[in-house]
Amino acid sequence: MPKGLRILGVLLFLLTFSRLSQGAVAMPSFSLPAASDGGIVTSEAYQGKTLLITFFATWCSSCLQEIPTLKALQDKFQKQGFAVVALSVDEGGAGLVAQLAEKKGVNYKILMADRMTTQKFGGVMALPTSFLVNGNGHVVKKYPGYTPHGVLERDIESVL
Repeated sequence: MPKGLRILGVLLFLLTFSRLSQGAVAMPSFSLPAASDGGIVTSEAYQGKTLLITFFATWCSSCLQEIPTLKALQDKFQKQGFAVVALSVDEGGAGLVAQLAEKKGVNYKILMADRMTTQKFGGVMALPTSFLVNGNGHVVKKYPGYTPHGVLERDIESVL
């Protein structure tokens, strides 16, 4: 890759990271089917809430490891205007995802993500990948890969 393109890439990354760390990036809008019943859920349904949007797949071991943490965070903070919203990138269909949710006792909404949604969130290169969204609808933090419970809890508390 030519040096000029590498520098441009680094600058674009730094600009995006800088804006993200300042909470200046609006959460992308979405309109996606729920894994449980196929009903359409829109991002507007979460206006004013603090969200943890997490992209996952049923075949991803780190994603499965994160489910107990997500359930605990949903339980602990939902009365304070917080919600976990999981976006499945599974290609096996909603039935498979709904079975997993029932088996694991998932207490948060799971939606079926499409390619456009993953692109709107900047491209999801690793699973799980999560985004913390403040009550004003701005992405304030991105977590590529498995994130420990304590880190998520601390960051959620800081934006509630």
